[in-house]
Amino acid sequence: MEFSLWLALLGAGAMISLTPGAGAINTMSNALTSGFRRSIWGILGQQLALIIHIAIVAAGVGLLVSSSPLAFHIIRYAGAAYLIYLGIRKLLTKPSTNPDDSATAAESGRSMFLRGFWVNLLNPKAIVFFLAFMPQFIRADAPLAPQYAVLTATVVLIDVVVMWFIFAAGAKQLKHLTGSPRGQLTLNSSFGVLFIGVGLLLALL
Repeated sequence: MEFSLWLALLGAGAMISLTPGAGAINTMSNALTSGFRRSIWGILGQQLALIIHIAIVAAGVGLLVSSSPLAFHIIRYAGAAYLIYLGIRKLLTKPSTNPDDSATAAESGRSMFLRGFWVNLLNPKAIVFFLAFMPQFIRADAPLAPQYAVLTATVVLIDVVVMWFIFAAGAKQLKHLTGSPRGQLTLNSSFGVLFIGVGLLLALL
């Protein structure tokens, strides 16, 4: 993978991980109820599900590349359009306040790992998103396996860092921000612009 493309992957991966979702909420909940250090178990469970999602999509993308490079590029540009669509949808999202999840008593690492795994795995939108996201960083004229390995390692490492050192470490502050309509509006606007920018950038690479 070219260094410039890897830098784009780094930025896109960070943006995706920083977007509050089920995984972030699960991580914040674990950090608040079980502590910063033990919240890593839930994060590791989420990463296993993430790797499975990537493997599922990679198998399909690999088949597509080997059979029709033209179709691959069509999906690539459709994926860029999808990222732009996500950005527009973020900008149009109205803030809402969701009730906090009830805290659970001290959990075992295994319990947090399994919950993190299922929270991420049972999210079909993740597969749809990766189907649009991954072709942006895979080049048909280069060996596929090393590209998938770099993509997977990069995305997983970014997600672990973001989940543990931002969402878990700053759980209280972030929970307060995402629970405020004004804070939600700021986050939605920021991530909306970032999604649109990355979509346009990757379509032109």
